[in-house]
Amino acid sequence: MTGTRAEALPGEPVLTEDLVRGHGLRQSEYERICSILGREPTFTELGIFSALWSEHCSYKHSRPILKQFPTTGPQVVQGPGENAGVLRIGDGWAVAFKIESHNHPTAVEPYQGAATGVGGILRDVFTMGARPVALLNSLRFGPLSEPRNRYLLAGAVKGIGDYGNCVGIPTVGGEVAFSPTYSGNPLVNAMCVGILKEEQLIRAVAEGIGNALLAVGARTGRDGIHGASFASEELTEQSEARRPQVQVADPFTEKLLLEASLELIASGHIVAIQDMGAAGLTSSSAEMAARGGVGVEIDTALVPTREPDMTPYEILLSESQERMLVVAPQDRIEAVQAIVAKWELEAVPIGHVTDDGMYRVRHDGVTVAEIPGKSLVDDCPVYHPEAAEDPALAAARRQTPEAADPEPKDALLALLDAPTIASKRWVFEQYDSTVRAATAAGPGGDGGVIAIPGTSLGIAVSTDCNARYVALDPYEGGKAAVAEAARNVACTGATPLGITNCLNFGNPEKPEVFFQFREACRGIAEACTALNTPVTGGNVSFYNEHPGGAIFPTPVIGVVGVLRDIAKVVPSHFAAPERTIVLLGETTGQLGASAYWADVLDASVGGPPRVDLQAERALIALLGDLADQSLVRSAHDVSDGGLAVALAEACIGPPFAVAPVGADIHLAAVQGTLTPHEVLFGEDQARAILSVDAHDLESVRELGRRHGVALTTIGTAGAQQSTFRIVLAGGILQIETDLLRDTYLNAIPRRMESIKNQVRGT
Repeated sequence: MTGTRAEALPGEPVLTEDLVRGHGLRQSEYERICSILGREPTFTELGIFSALWSEHCSYKHSRPILKQFPTTGPQVVQGPGENAGVLRIGDGWAVAFKIESHNHPTAVEPYQGAATGVGGILRDVFTMGARPVALLNSLRFGPLSEPRNRYLLAGAVKGIGDYGNCVGIPTVGGEVAFSPTYSGNPLVNAMCVGILKEEQLIRAVAEGIGNALLAVGARTGRDGIHGASFASEELTEQSEARRPQVQVADPFTEKLLLEASLELIASGHIVAIQDMGAAGLTSSSAEMAARGGVGVEIDTALVPTREPDMTPYEILLSESQERMLVVAPQDRIEAVQAIVAKWELEAVPIGHVTDDGMYRVRHDGVTVAEIPGKSLVDDCPVYHPEAAEDPALAAARRQTPEAADPEPKDALLALLDAPTIASKRWVFEQYDSTVRAATAAGPGGDGGVIAIPGTSLGIAVSTDCNARYVALDPYEGGKAAVAEAARNVACTGATPLGITNCLNFGNPEKPEVFFQFREACRGIAEACTALNTPVTGGNVSFYNEHPGGAIFPTPVIGVVGVLRDIAKVVPSHFAAPERTIVLLGETTGQLGASAYWADVLDASVGGPPRVDLQAERALIALLGDLADQSLVRSAHDVSDGGLAVALAEACIGPPFAVAPVGADIHLAAVQGTLTPHEVLFGEDQARAILSVDAHDLESVRELGRRHGVALTTIGTAGAQQSTFRIVLAGGILQIETDLLRDTYLNAIPRRMESIKNQVRGT
């Protein structure tokens, strides 16, 4: 290739093997860069390649595996490759949604790390032309018995709450789980959902030779430099030194930028818009140019900065928040600036679109980078690591606990007190879940539900993943994550339409980790195909390791579903007056990998329950029909902790209910030859519990037969308020409902009491 021309600026470092290695580039990758350029890179070019060829931006270990996901369907308006996926939901409306990780920043600076994760995912959605209407999050931390984990949880939750609350977007759902595997490497995955009319969709494709590139929003600082590279390496004892590379959040500016961006899109004055997210100006400009098959020329001396003497390297790689890159015709610059100024922000021309396909950067008249744009984005090496199952996990899958089973009552109370199962009210009461007055179902149920203004439509959203399942059997665990997230949405009465995923794994260069990734993705792909829920985008987060080892593999699934009639949304909890309790699905007492074995018997072992995707599909269809015909008063899926926990949660009621609801349950017809612990705590999939009016029971049975779903009446709810009673062959489990509620609601607050006033950012 003919060598391109670029010059080093005075005072820039001389490139050495250590400097190249410090940028996260292998020697073979550096040699490939030299081949592309026909010369050695400048220091600025080294930084550019380092960012765009990082795992976080290039997906160099995951790209071949991700190709197996189904990504198309009649409901898909925009699939992977853009800032967010888009699905049509009817009446000309569409929903844009995506989930992404901010794990490593949160590990070293929990408040800012989590807050900026929310900001980034908001921008991914509103750059599609969608107005954000809901936030969700999926969080993982180490045991709350450790002060560091309590500090990380408190800081992350406050960061999420402060940012979402300030911007005015309700947080309507999510999940929080705890395990020693996350000590030292917490996971913070943020999901945003927005709505738009299909004709309002805009894509981040630079086009129009001579069109201007404008930096819009906040000024550029030195925070977040090498953030993408930081996300592409393992955490170590020295990772605290990376604190300056964590971005700083400004939610008030985000709100202004949101409104300015949506007005710019609606005005027709702009061609494209993209968030300056991971790798900042570098990724936004290079990726938009590559999508459009054009080149770009940027003058970093024109970029508004908030710190003096910033170098091109720093300006290009800064991940300062609340910034956008806009492409607009030259004759529309003043109109763009007028709209942005109305929102008290600035829009500054910093470059233009070219016809030579080059990614060119100048600074004070010096060309500091000149790279073939397509090679920069598309020519990163793709790796095919070795995959081999960890023998220890394979052995654990075949094991059973050695401990004796406790009394069922004690086991149930222990499960309700386990932070992963217990109420997350302590978390989501710090979030505003009702701002904008469109929330039809908020946190604490199976899925969040948002009304579409001016229509009868609603959207239901949920995130889910049982990482213990994935660790013990990645393939079945991947299927289960999709199935449970879809069930959660179906329990609200919605039809699942599509998913976004955030695939959190350890170092992919380790055979046992890549095996987990490959097999989990195989399971996800199979489940999405069976349930007709295409993947519209997401995020791969590798290198989630710390000195103690890798995290549990955690492929978080975010599902979006549609309700044709928002008035028919189904709650998760029982309510008086007296109603019949119905169990949907087959119970075989599968205790492998269960919460009972893990949290009560302290044994994370056994093979997780097999996922019958046809049974899941039938259950989801049945739940939708039951809601459409207004035949159910509540629906709650059976998952962590099994049937006993699901029934207890339905009785405990919504997180801010005045009192719990009692229940009288008889499980002889379900139990058969199963032991009490198998029927109570087995985690067989494709199950849900309903409450129905007695006069609707035969109609419910008929629909169940039509869909081929087993249906068993197991008791009544609401006849009395004070007692939760389960009758089994060989005994009765009976607990006062006030004790259930206290155990469940206060499990996390009891553990978090000691962290008061210790949260960064207060």
